[in-house]
Amino acid sequence: MRVDVLALDGVFDLGLSAVLDAFQTANELNEMAALAAPRFDVTIVGVRKSVHTSHGLTVPVHRATARKPDCVVVPAIGFKMPEPLEKALARPDMRDATAALQHWANAGATMTAACVGTFVMAESGLLDGQHATTTWWLAPMFRKRYPNVQLDESNMIVKSGRFVTAGAALSHIDLALCLIREISPQLAWLTAKYLIVDSRASQSAYALTDHLVHSDPIVERFEGWARARLTTGFSLDDAAKAVGASKRTLARRMQSVLGKSPLSYFQSLRIERAVHLLKTENASVDEVAAQVGYADGGTLRALLRRRLDAGVREIRRNF
Repeated sequence: MRVDVLALDGVFDLGLSAVLDAFQTANELNEMAALAAPRFDVTIVGVRKSVHTSHGLTVPVHRATARKPDCVVVPAIGFKMPEPLEKALARPDMRDATAALQHWANAGATMTAACVGTFVMAESGLLDGQHATTTWWLAPMFRKRYPNVQLDESNMIVKSGRFVTAGAALSHIDLALCLIREISPQLAWLTAKYLIVDSRASQSAYALTDHLVHSDPIVERFEGWARARLTTGFSLDDAAKAVGASKRTLARRMQSVLGKSPLSYFQSLRIERAVHLLKTENASVDEVAAQVGYADGGTLRALLRRRLDAGVREIRRNF
């Protein structure tokens, strides 16, 4: 399998190395275990003759358009905050990179990206109409910049046709294992064992919701209002009045920042609180249900079961 890894100036050192090391390890284990799976022929390509990592290391690259890969991987570039990332995406080499991505996609290659690399992929327009994920703390910027992409940043890996995207930072290893799994599930399992990588279907456990909430004053006010009313119930009219915005504005801001409706976020806060109480207090499910505003324990049990089932389905989909 021919894999081209697109390295752009400022490429994230850890992301690039994780992808390369995962494929190299898979090739070594494939031979050692005599699995007879296809080898990964990995080449680092670029749109400039000279490419350096975010730490200043020189990356040897081949000319991007000279090959016809089966798969393309776009690692992150080392810009973690919105303002410097916006400037990086406006660079001339980014325009050349998006043209190369379109060329490979038109030739039938599987197109993949991890972390901030998803922004580079989205810049090409290839993700329009596709499901995707991205690094969780840049999700509001991603939604605003690429409104035609169906974003779900809760997932670590999202497959959508020939497109595969991965979440933040160390999701580069999850992406590589996902691609190895397409060739050989046994080889992917073995590679994960040797690299000591656990299954991580979701980014939700790592996301700092407070970081996202505090990025928008209306969303921040809504969160404060919602947490104070978990036991009394939800009213969109009351919420909009409390935050000083119309119902439409509140819904739009919530969707832009958190990817959820006000009611959906209110319900997630209830579940979050319930899980915390079940872990930290010697209370029954019925008692906890009353503390977070549910009429009975059966409702809470059903919601917790649904949450668990969703996590299991996501793990099975990725494995």
